[in-house]
Order: sequence, then structure tokens, then C-alpha cells
Amino acid sequence: MSTTKNTSYKVHVHHTDQSEVDSVNIENGAMLHTNDALYMGHNNENVIVYPQGGVNSLGWARYDDTEYVGESDTLSLADGVEVVMPNNAGNVIKSGVNDFYNGSTKKILGLNDNDVYITTVVFKTKSPNANQTHLDLRFVGDGEIERIHKIIVYHKGNDTIQNEHEVFQYYTDSNFVQNGVEIRIMAHGGNAEIWDVIYFIQRTQNADLS
Repeated sequence: MSTTKNTSYKVHVHHTDQSEVDSVNIENGAMLHTNDALYMGHNNENVIVYPQGGVNSLGWARYDDTEYVGESDTLSLADGVEVVMPNNAGNVIKSGVNDFYNGSTKKILGLNDNDVYITTVVFKTKSPNANQTHLDLRFVGDGEIERIHKIIVYHKGNDTIQNEHEVFQYYTDSNFVQNGVEIRIMAHGGNAEIWDVIYFIQRTQNADLS
């Protein structure tokens, strides 16, 4: 005598937000749904079952500085004095729940060892002595990340606004994940000004899923 099994089950999934997902008592097999992902309790943690490689595993975020905005309110760079790039993340737009930058510590963040990211740094700048002045822009942290270093020259002449759009691709190691990384800038050869700083950070590979 054959046995027929019902393989169709209707399951009620509780819709909630990320704060409840992070704090709830985990039950194996119990499912929670947020606007970003579907979670299931498994081995004492809530794991994302959908989407794989989706919003919560990759994603992007834009961080705008709201302190130095407009040509009348700039950050002055003295010749030979390195400073941390000004970005207080006063305005943030992002695709999911993950943060890739901390506006208080002014550090770029990494979520896992061996993740891959693309960071775009956008700002405006000018110099009264453009022919002899350039900018040194670099990532500062422990390990391999210090290889990222860019020299920016002025092409438009003295006191003429120049728009910068610099793109950097990198992976994160344990030092990056634990301590974060600063973006620093220095005028060399003369003084300069910068303002309207924006970071656009995209996580292109989640090492935990690769």
C-alpha cells in the first residue's frame, strides 16, 4: 500500500525589522521577514535564506559631508599638513542595513575578511597656486591598504574650481575589519581648499558567500 505525503505547507512568516531579528530568542526553523531579507533560525543564529547575494550580503551606501558645503564654507589645507578627509556622514542614502563608513570616527569599515569593495571619493577643490600644488590622497590603516595612494594635480589654473571623482577597489583583511581605515589628504607645494565631500561605497563581494 503506497503512502501519499502532503508536500505543500503554508507557513506564516512574521514580518519585523532588523532590530528584532538581532535581539529575538532564536528557534531552529522559525522564520522572520524584513524589508531586506528572509531569515531562518539555524544552529543558534538567524541566517539569511533569501536573497543569496542580495541586499544584506552586498549593497551600497552614499555618505555626504554636511559640514564643509559650498565654496563659501571650505576646509583649508595648509601646504604639507595631512588631515583626515572631512566627511561627517550628515546625509546617508543606502540600499540595505549595512554601514560601510562611520561619520564619527571618520573611518571606512569592512564587514568580513576578504570582502571586496569599491569606494568612490567625490569632492571639489581649488588652489591659489595651481601650477605648483598637488594633493596627496591616501588610505591609512594597518597592512596592505596603505598601497592605495593617489596624486591629484590641478588642471584648471589658479583659484578655479575642480571636480574630483576618484575610484578605489580593494579587499579587507583582519586589520581593516577590526580597526577601520581613514582617508587622508594633504596639499603639497602650496595651500588648497576642499569641500562637498561624498563617499559612495559598494560591497561587490561577500567572502562568507564565495
